[in-house]
Amino acid sequence: MNDLRAGEGGTPSLAVHVRQVEAVLRDALQPLLDEHGLTLEHWRILAVVDAEPGLGMSEVATLAVVPAASLTRHMDRLVERALVVRRIDPEDRRRAVVALSPLGREYAARLLTAERGAGLPAPAVPSG
Repeated sequence: MNDLRAGEGGTPSLAVHVRQVEAVLRDALQPLLDEHGLTLEHWRILAVVDAEPGLGMSEVATLAVVPAASLTRHMDRLVERALVVRRIDPEDRRRAVVALSPLGREYAARLLTAERGAGLPAPAVPSG
């Protein structure tokens, strides 16, 4: 899995390429994730919340590509580990919003540094 360029020495399938990139990321991030007993799915949630604090749970699920049915369980784990704080939205008391705690921001920065050190191209950031 040395060459992750789709179509060069392997399948041109984007689906296969995505899984290969995910495997490289998992290898790079697993030691840090193990510190808190977390998974790559948890990192996606932390990364989304870090980028956009104050999101509601459904927005986090969509952006982190996590099934809404499992997001509460994942978020409970992140709250238990003091990485995320969950609050009632003052504008809509039926809705919970989330943000990283100071510990969560420091941990997310470490994960992002490790992710960037994995030798993969940075993701394109949508404009607008």
